[in-house]
Amino acid sequence: MTWETKSVVDQRLEFCRLAELEGANVSQLCRRFGISRQTGYVWLKRLGSGEPPQDRSRRPHHSPRRTEASLEQAVLEVRDAHPAWGARKIARLLQNAGLDPPSASTVHAILARHDRITTLAGAGPAFGRFERAAPNLLWQMDFKGRFQLVSGDWCYPLTIIDDHSRFAIGIEACTDERTLTVRDRLEPILQRHGLPMAIYTDNGNPWGTGVPGGWTRLRVWLLKLGIDLIHARPYHPQGRGKNERFHRSLKAEVLAFASFSNLKQAQGAFDRWRDLYNHHRPHEAIAMVAPATRYTPSTRNFPARLPEPIYDEGEIVRRVSTTKAYVTFKGRPWRPRHPLLPQPQPAAAAAAAVQPASAVVQQRSNGERRMEMKKPLPIFTSDEDAERFVSSADLSEYDLSGFAPVTFDFRPVVDRNSDDTPPSALPGIYPTRGEIG
Repeated sequence: MTWETKSVVDQRLEFCRLAELEGANVSQLCRRFGISRQTGYVWLKRLGSGEPPQDRSRRPHHSPRRTEASLEQAVLEVRDAHPAWGARKIARLLQNAGLDPPSASTVHAILARHDRITTLAGAGPAFGRFERAAPNLLWQMDFKGRFQLVSGDWCYPLTIIDDHSRFAIGIEACTDERTLTVRDRLEPILQRHGLPMAIYTDNGNPWGTGVPGGWTRLRVWLLKLGIDLIHARPYHPQGRGKNERFHRSLKAEVLAFASFSNLKQAQGAFDRWRDLYNHHRPHEAIAMVAPATRYTPSTRNFPARLPEPIYDEGEIVRRVSTTKAYVTFKGRPWRPRHPLLPQPQPAAAAAAAVQPASAVVQQRSNGERRMEMKKPLPIFTSDEDAERFVSSADLSEYDLSGFAPVTFDFRPVVDRNSDDTPPSALPGIYPTRGEIG
């Protein structure tokens, strides 16, 4: 059994009980309890008048600079309507409503005083940011993590935001992450908002093949529309920070407070929050203004008919079947090389290409420069070797900074021992009907 620890309150009660006994010496008791006679008589007086033995509140009786009750109530009403909004957003919204709001620190104190603040673990330092100079120069597109509906089905939210203005171009409740689904949802958005110059995505399906520079059906479709598909650096999610932060807001302000029976109900919630986000919600990354104040639709219209690619005179063009991943050239079938296969080069150049691990210097947002040793990509001799490597290796360990994939470099499927010298690359081969990928 351990020794019982007495609190200060217990010692005060014991002191007063002993001091009230007949013949008690208050001065001696004060010395035994380690307090002054003045303190001893103070607690005897307080307990004699019926006060509890706890310390009195140190809160002032009058605070002339305290925020008015009506303004505090306005702060709490905004917080209750938008539980995920912080002090700066609330202060800006009150200012937009014509009120004279207190400072952001005072708003935070009001929220803390009324138990509206939940303490979260601190986040790490922000990475360096980039932003396009005008709307529609770059859109960012990604799927947020799926969530389950009350019906048991899964919802895959597809999000598209403008890089310059942070305007939410679209939030679509999808049934899957397939290419056809993305295209069906993206086409009406492009018809309403116009065509951007480029779209920024990660390297996974349906945007990419998992290998830098790979071609997919979605990328070919966007290319025909004059939209470049830019892939983020593999294993570096900080490059898609705007998307990740948008997904965090979507989760905190929509998904955390409601359950949806079906996709239609989820889409309705997304549409309502998108309107709030674009036109009313202050955005801290753009000087506390709403994204709609910085966004204008694109002047590039969606074409009524998908344009066909135009080739220069003398280029060799072959159509690719939708069921066979090869073309016919000089009466023989040829299939595309794997993107990781090197370009044909002389033996001396191939030998010189084998380098030891290279040092890649990374620049952090705080100015610190960190050097990492990266392995060179192996030299592959077949598609099978390259595919096995991609499926088993961690590409983040390899130096991809100077990697230039050969997408349209074709080699024969049959008669590999023929004396005919195959062309090292067929310029102008373009997947016009059946896409490669």
